[in-house]
Amino acid sequence: MVLFAALLGGCSNPNTPAGQEGYIFEKPRIFGEGGYRGSLIGPSNYGVSLWRNQVINIDMRPNTYTESFKILANDDLNISFDFHAVIGIRANTVKDVVEDFGAENWYPRFVRETFRTYVRDEVQKYDSRALKENRSRIADSVASQLTTYLEQTPFEITNIVVGNINYPAIVATAVEKKLAAQQLLSEKATQKEIAQKDAEIRIEEAKGIAEAQKIINTTLTANYLQHEAINAQRHMADSPNHTTVYIPVGTNGIPLIKQSN
Repeated sequence: MVLFAALLGGCSNPNTPAGQEGYIFEKPRIFGEGGYRGSLIGPSNYGVSLWRNQVINIDMRPNTYTESFKILANDDLNISFDFHAVIGIRANTVKDVVEDFGAENWYPRFVRETFRTYVRDEVQKYDSRALKENRSRIADSVASQLTTYLEQTPFEITNIVVGNINYPAIVATAVEKKLAAQQLLSEKATQKEIAQKDAEIRIEEAKGIAEAQKIINTTLTANYLQHEAINAQRHMADSPNHTTVYIPVGTNGIPLIKQSN
Protein backbone atom coordinates (compact mmCIF):
# COMPACT_ATOMS: atom_id res chain seq x y z
CA MET A 1 0.00 0.00 0.00
CA VAL A 2 2.80 2.37 0.86
CA LEU A 3 4.52 1.53 -2.41
CA PHE A 4 1.29 2.18 -4.34
CA ALA A 5 0.84 5.56 -2.65
CA ALA A 6 4.42 6.47 -3.42
CA LEU A 7 3.96 5.53 -7.06
CA LEU A 8 0.67 7.45 -7.27
CA GLY A 9 2.27 10.47 -5.66
CA GLY A 10 4.90 10.46 -8.39
CA CYS A 11 2.33 10.45 -11.20
CA SER A 12 1.42 13.52 -13.25
CA ASN A 13 -1.57 14.59 -15.35
CA PRO A 14 -0.56 17.51 -17.62
CA ASN A 15 -3.45 19.64 -18.95
CA THR A 16 -3.82 22.41 -21.49
CA PRO A 17 -6.47 25.20 -21.39
CA ALA A 18 -8.56 26.39 -24.33
CA GLY A 19 -6.81 28.41 -27.02
CA GLN A 20 -3.45 26.84 -26.27
CA GLU A 21 -1.38 23.88 -27.32
CA GLY A 22 0.65 21.86 -24.85
CA TYR A 23 4.13 20.44 -25.36
CA ILE A 24 4.35 17.29 -23.21
CA PHE A 25 7.81 16.21 -22.12
CA GLU A 26 9.22 13.75 -19.63
CA LYS A 27 11.52 14.86 -16.87
CA PRO A 28 12.78 11.52 -15.48
CA ARG A 29 13.97 11.00 -11.93
CA ILE A 30 16.05 7.84 -12.04
CA PHE A 31 14.98 6.02 -15.17
CA GLY A 32 13.21 6.94 -18.38
CA GLU A 33 14.34 8.55 -21.60
CA GLY A 34 13.02 12.07 -21.03
CA GLY A 35 12.21 14.54 -23.82
CA TYR A 36 9.15 15.12 -25.99
CA ARG A 37 6.14 12.87 -25.37
CA GLY A 38 3.38 14.47 -27.43
CA SER A 39 1.14 17.50 -27.90
CA LEU A 40 -2.20 18.59 -26.48
CA ILE A 41 -4.78 20.85 -28.06
CA GLY A 42 -6.70 22.56 -25.30
CA PRO A 43 -8.85 22.16 -23.48
CA SER A 44 -7.59 18.66 -22.70
CA ASN A 45 -5.33 16.67 -20.39
CA TYR A 46 -2.66 14.09 -21.07
CA GLY A 47 -3.84 11.55 -18.54
CA VAL A 48 -2.31 10.12 -15.40
CA SER A 49 1.15 8.71 -16.00
CA LEU A 50 3.73 7.01 -13.82
CA TRP A 51 6.33 9.00 -15.67
CA ARG A 52 7.25 12.49 -14.57
CA ASN A 53 5.50 14.18 -17.51
CA GLN A 54 5.22 17.96 -17.63
CA VAL A 55 3.68 20.44 -20.07
CA ILE A 56 4.65 23.75 -21.62
CA ASN A 57 1.49 25.50 -22.79
CA ILE A 58 1.73 27.95 -25.68
CA ASP A 59 -1.06 30.43 -26.49
CA MET A 60 -1.81 29.91 -30.19
CA ARG A 61 -4.35 32.73 -30.52
CA PRO A 62 -3.47 36.00 -32.27
CA ASN A 63 -2.12 38.56 -29.82
CA THR A 64 -1.14 42.20 -30.22
CA TYR A 65 2.52 43.04 -29.77
CA THR A 66 3.24 46.76 -29.41
CA GLU A 67 6.61 48.37 -30.00
CA SER A 68 7.32 52.01 -29.12
CA PHE A 69 9.67 54.02 -31.30
CA LYS A 70 11.49 57.34 -31.26
CA ILE A 71 13.06 57.62 -34.69
CA LEU A 72 14.75 60.30 -36.77
CA ALA A 73 12.72 60.81 -39.91
CA ASN A 74 14.31 61.57 -43.28
CA ASP A 75 14.44 65.30 -42.40
CA ASP A 76 16.21 64.55 -39.06
CA LEU A 77 13.17 65.33 -36.93
CA ASN A 78 12.64 63.01 -33.97
CA ILE A 79 9.24 61.31 -34.22
CA SER A 80 7.58 59.20 -31.50
CA PHE A 81 4.93 56.59 -32.24
CA ASP A 82 3.74 53.04 -31.54
CA PHE A 83 3.58 50.14 -33.98
CA HIS A 84 1.12 47.31 -33.34
CA ALA A 85 1.51 43.83 -34.82
CA VAL A 86 -1.14 41.14 -34.40
CA ILE A 87 0.62 37.77 -34.64
CA GLY A 88 -0.74 34.26 -34.17
CA ILE A 89 0.74 30.76 -34.23
CA ARG A 90 -0.32 28.12 -36.75
CA ALA A 91 -2.13 25.09 -35.33
CA ASN A 92 -0.24 21.89 -34.51
CA THR A 93 3.16 23.60 -34.42
CA VAL A 94 3.76 23.67 -30.66
CA LYS A 95 6.70 21.22 -30.95
CA ASP A 96 8.52 23.55 -33.34
CA VAL A 97 7.75 26.60 -31.22
CA VAL A 98 9.21 25.00 -28.10
CA GLU A 99 12.21 23.27 -29.61
CA ASP A 100 13.25 25.81 -32.26
CA PHE A 101 11.91 29.24 -31.32
CA GLY A 102 12.21 29.63 -27.55
CA ALA A 103 8.80 28.36 -26.36
CA GLU A 104 6.96 31.15 -24.48
CA ASN A 105 9.73 33.59 -25.37
CA TRP A 106 9.38 33.15 -29.12
CA TYR A 107 8.42 36.78 -29.75
CA PRO A 108 11.37 38.54 -28.03
CA ARG A 109 13.84 35.91 -29.21
CA PHE A 110 12.81 35.58 -32.82
CA VAL A 111 10.47 38.38 -33.95
CA ARG A 112 10.94 41.62 -32.01
CA GLU A 113 14.26 42.91 -33.31
CA THR A 114 13.51 42.02 -36.91
CA PHE A 115 10.12 43.72 -36.60
CA ARG A 116 11.73 46.85 -35.15
CA THR A 117 14.38 46.92 -37.89
CA TYR A 118 11.75 46.82 -40.63
CA VAL A 119 9.83 49.67 -38.98
CA ARG A 120 12.92 51.89 -38.56
CA ASP A 121 14.06 51.32 -42.15
CA GLU A 122 10.63 52.12 -43.55
CA VAL A 123 9.96 55.22 -41.43
CA GLN A 124 13.33 56.78 -42.26
CA LYS A 125 12.36 56.89 -45.94
CA TYR A 126 9.88 59.71 -45.25
CA ASP A 127 10.06 63.30 -44.08
CA SER A 128 8.30 63.90 -40.79
CA ARG A 129 5.38 65.74 -42.39
CA ALA A 130 4.77 62.88 -44.83
CA LEU A 131 4.55 60.16 -42.18
CA LYS A 132 0.90 60.64 -41.29
CA GLU A 133 -0.13 60.76 -44.93
CA ASN A 134 1.77 57.52 -45.65
CA ARG A 135 0.83 55.66 -42.48
CA SER A 136 -1.05 52.90 -44.32
CA ARG A 137 1.72 52.49 -46.90
CA ILE A 138 4.32 52.12 -44.14
CA ALA A 139 2.19 49.53 -42.32
CA ASP A 140 1.64 47.55 -45.53
CA SER A 141 5.35 47.53 -46.34
CA VAL A 142 6.34 46.35 -42.86
CA ALA A 143 3.61 43.68 -42.91
CA SER A 144 4.85 42.40 -46.29
CA GLN A 145 8.45 42.15 -45.11
CA LEU A 146 7.53 40.51 -41.82
CA THR A 147 5.23 38.02 -43.56
CA THR A 148 8.09 36.97 -45.83
CA TYR A 149 10.42 36.66 -42.85
CA LEU A 150 7.95 34.42 -40.95
CA GLU A 151 6.90 32.36 -43.98
CA GLN A 152 8.82 29.22 -42.99
CA THR A 153 7.99 29.52 -39.27
CA PRO A 154 4.95 28.65 -37.12
CA PHE A 155 4.05 32.35 -36.86
CA GLU A 156 1.74 34.39 -39.08
CA ILE A 157 0.82 38.06 -39.32
CA THR A 158 -2.85 38.94 -38.90
CA ASN A 159 -2.59 42.74 -38.98
CA ILE A 160 -0.15 45.62 -38.54
CA VAL A 161 -1.20 49.14 -37.56
CA VAL A 162 0.71 52.38 -37.01
CA GLY A 163 -0.36 54.08 -33.79
CA ASN A 164 -0.50 57.81 -33.06
CA ILE A 165 2.44 59.76 -34.47
CA ASN A 166 3.69 62.43 -32.06
CA TYR A 167 5.83 65.34 -33.22
CA PRO A 168 8.13 67.40 -30.98
CA ALA A 169 6.52 70.31 -29.13
CA ILE A 170 8.19 72.86 -31.40
CA VAL A 171 6.52 71.29 -34.44
CA ALA A 172 3.12 71.18 -32.75
CA THR A 173 3.48 74.88 -31.87
CA ALA A 174 4.44 75.74 -35.44
CA VAL A 175 1.44 73.83 -36.79
CA GLU A 176 -0.89 75.66 -34.38
CA LYS A 177 0.54 79.02 -35.47
CA LYS A 178 0.11 78.12 -39.12
CA LEU A 179 -3.51 77.12 -38.56
CA ALA A 180 -4.14 80.34 -36.62
CA ALA A 181 -2.58 82.40 -39.46
CA GLN A 182 -4.71 80.60 -42.04
CA GLN A 183 -7.81 81.30 -39.95
CA LEU A 184 -6.86 84.98 -39.68
CA LEU A 185 -6.29 85.22 -43.44
CA SER A 186 -9.68 83.64 -44.02
CA GLU A 187 -11.32 86.19 -41.70
CA LYS A 188 -9.51 89.05 -43.44
CA ALA A 189 -10.64 87.78 -46.84
CA THR A 190 -14.23 87.68 -45.58
CA GLN A 191 -13.94 91.20 -44.17
CA LYS A 192 -12.53 92.43 -47.49
CA GLU A 193 -15.42 90.87 -49.37
CA ILE A 194 -17.93 92.50 -47.01
CA ALA A 195 -16.21 95.89 -47.40
CA GLN A 196 -16.33 95.57 -51.19
CA LYS A 197 -20.04 94.78 -51.06
CA ASP A 198 -20.65 97.76 -48.73
CA ALA A 199 -18.76 100.03 -51.12
CA GLU A 200 -20.81 98.77 -54.05
CA ILE A 201 -24.01 99.51 -52.10
CA ARG A 202 -22.83 103.05 -51.26
CA ILE A 203 -21.94 103.67 -54.91
CA GLU A 204 -25.37 102.55 -56.04
CA GLU A 205 -27.00 104.73 -53.35
CA ALA A 206 -24.95 107.72 -54.51
CA LYS A 207 -25.94 107.07 -58.11
CA GLY A 208 -29.60 106.99 -57.06
CA ILE A 209 -29.31 110.27 -55.15
CA ALA A 210 -27.53 111.96 -58.06
CA GLU A 211 -30.15 110.76 -60.48
CA ALA A 212 -32.95 112.00 -58.21
CA GLN A 213 -31.28 115.42 -57.88
CA LYS A 214 -30.89 115.60 -61.63
CA ILE A 215 -34.59 114.88 -62.10
CA ILE A 216 -35.59 117.46 -59.46
CA ASN A 217 -33.32 120.15 -60.93
CA THR A 218 -34.76 119.51 -64.37
CA THR A 219 -38.41 119.65 -63.32
CA LEU A 220 -38.25 122.39 -60.62
CA THR A 221 -39.61 125.27 -62.83
CA ALA A 222 -41.56 128.39 -61.77
CA ASN A 223 -44.83 126.97 -63.05
CA TYR A 224 -44.21 123.74 -61.13
CA LEU A 225 -43.54 125.70 -57.90
CA GLN A 226 -46.73 127.78 -58.46
CA HIS A 227 -48.72 124.59 -58.97
CA GLU A 228 -47.34 123.05 -55.79
CA ALA A 229 -48.06 126.26 -53.78
CA ILE A 230 -51.68 126.32 -54.93
CA ASN A 231 -52.11 122.68 -53.95
CA ALA A 232 -50.63 123.40 -50.51
CA GLN A 233 -53.08 126.32 -50.07
CA ARG A 234 -56.02 124.12 -51.00
CA HIS A 235 -55.01 121.51 -48.40
CA MET A 236 -54.69 124.15 -45.66
CA ALA A 237 -58.03 125.72 -46.57
CA ASP A 238 -59.72 122.38 -46.14
CA SER A 239 -58.24 121.92 -42.64
CA PRO A 240 -60.75 122.61 -39.78
CA ASN A 241 -58.04 123.26 -37.16
CA HIS A 242 -56.93 126.78 -38.08
CA THR A 243 -57.79 129.90 -40.10
CA THR A 244 -55.62 130.91 -43.05
CA VAL A 245 -55.61 134.35 -44.76
CA TYR A 246 -54.22 134.55 -48.36
CA ILE A 247 -52.70 137.79 -49.73
CA PRO A 248 -51.95 137.37 -53.45
CA VAL A 249 -48.85 139.60 -53.56
CA GLY A 250 -46.14 136.95 -53.85
CA THR A 251 -43.82 136.36 -56.79
CA ASN A 252 -45.56 135.07 -59.86
CA GLY A 253 -48.90 135.64 -58.17
CA ILE A 254 -48.21 133.19 -55.37
CA PRO A 255 -49.84 134.66 -52.22
CA LEU A 256 -48.04 135.30 -48.99
CA ILE A 257 -49.44 133.21 -46.17
CA LYS A 258 -50.26 134.41 -42.66
CA GLN A 259 -51.46 131.77 -40.26
CA SER A 260 -53.42 132.51 -37.06
CA ASN A 261 -54.39 130.00 -34.43
